[in-house]
Amino acid sequence: MRATNIAPTSARRFALTTLRCASYFFLLVGVVAASYAVYVVADVEAYQRVELRKFSHHAPLAEPHLLTIGEVVGQIEIPSLALKAVIVHGDSPELLRRAVGHLPETPMPGEWGNVALAGHRDTFFRSLRHIRAGDLITLHTFSGETFQYRVESTSVVSPTDIEVIKSSNRRELTLVTCFPFDYIGSAPNRFIVHAYQVARTGD
Repeated sequence: MRATNIAPTSARRFALTTLRCASYFFLLVGVVAASYAVYVVADVEAYQRVELRKFSHHAPLAEPHLLTIGEVVGQIEIPSLALKAVIVHGDSPELLRRAVGHLPETPMPGEWGNVALAGHRDTFFRSLRHIRAGDLITLHTFSGETFQYRVESTSVVSPTDIEVIKSSNRRELTLVTCFPFDYIGSAPNRFIVHAYQVARTGD
């Protein structure tokens, strides 16, 4: 009888120990994940704060120069959405984590053709879900120029549809982000904002 009682007791003790260890493990994983998320948010906010401050105090470039990947292009501002963010040259995951990215194969702000900017739907371009035709988008560049665009239309396309960023015979701007905005995981489509240049002024 005594031996019979020991076996179940040992099994229960082992099960409880296993459950306790598993709970500690998942708690640790949760703490690490939360800490990383906090770090990412803090890093992005710090980067944007520093670059926006530098941008607001910089002296305009005397002559145009060839941008390198990761270099700050300027700043995007959409007053109707209270959106303001730094734009960098390039669209790698590392760059898009910290800023809005200028697609290197497209023209620079103010040039003829279709300027394309990409941003994450859960950070900088989260508020694009509320954008409307007629809204104004302003791009400030390091050369000291300001270009203003008016939203013409929005659309949803597949990730393989590159027609939306093809060059055109006028000065245009295209914003690209993933869609649906609330999708969990890798979103299946792209949300497109198409605008045309309406004004150009020097700072």
